[in-house]
Amino acid sequence: MAEGTKAIAVTGSSRGIGAEIVRELARRGFTVGCLSRGGGLPDDIPTNATLLPFTCDVTDEDSVTAALAGFAQAAGGLNGLVNNAGVLKEHKSAELSVADYDNVMRTNATSVMMVSREAYPYLCAADGGAIVNIGSFWDKIGVPRNLPYCASKAAIAAITRCHAVEWARDGISVMNIAPGYIETDFNHDFFADKKTREWLRQRAPMQKPGTVGDVARLVAALFSEDIPFLTGDTIYLDGAQSVAL
Repeated sequence: MAEGTKAIAVTGSSRGIGAEIVRELARRGFTVGCLSRGGGLPDDIPTNATLLPFTCDVTDEDSVTAALAGFAQAAGGLNGLVNNAGVLKEHKSAELSVADYDNVMRTNATSVMMVSREAYPYLCAADGGAIVNIGSFWDKIGVPRNLPYCASKAAIAAITRCHAVEWARDGISVMNIAPGYIETDFNHDFFADKKTREWLRQRAPMQKPGTVGDVARLVAALFSEDIPFLTGDTIYLDGAQSVAL
């Protein structure tokens, strides 16, 4: 790895928040491993970006192992990881099957454990690094029809704390970013709805959703500033909605 160059792997990198995280890291000069089911690159890639695409199903151990090994070899090492991949599926709790619950938990939370575990030896070989997990402010509130999602995001916060404590002596910091309502290409129509806009105007302190750029800049800042003593915490990026009366 060239001096001054750091390599960061991002899961769920093809669209939405993940794609913007990739773009922002690339703008700041990082070599970025784009790990996604499709194995492609996001649109609107910055000029002179160093992006390496890898097919990766975060629910499959062999796929995770191969993708991280391929990226670390191609980039000359691994200095950081962003666990962004996730899924949201609504279910009535009284009708929720174990299979549907397990699918969300495995995609959102078990994957964080698994991908971080596989990244660990590479980060140790690099004399430390950072892991940034993408949680949600739904980790501490009750949301109808979203039991698996809320539970999985609460689990991410717990995984973050445990990894931070256990891996601190290895020079690895672990943080959790918990976004609030963020407008993405997935949910643009939802936030464009007049009723949704009015609900946000009445209930959200900033009266609007955040942007993928808000999340991406915070993620990139954690890597750019390199503050090892900042570890184990959850940063709520929600426009103060989770603390508002």
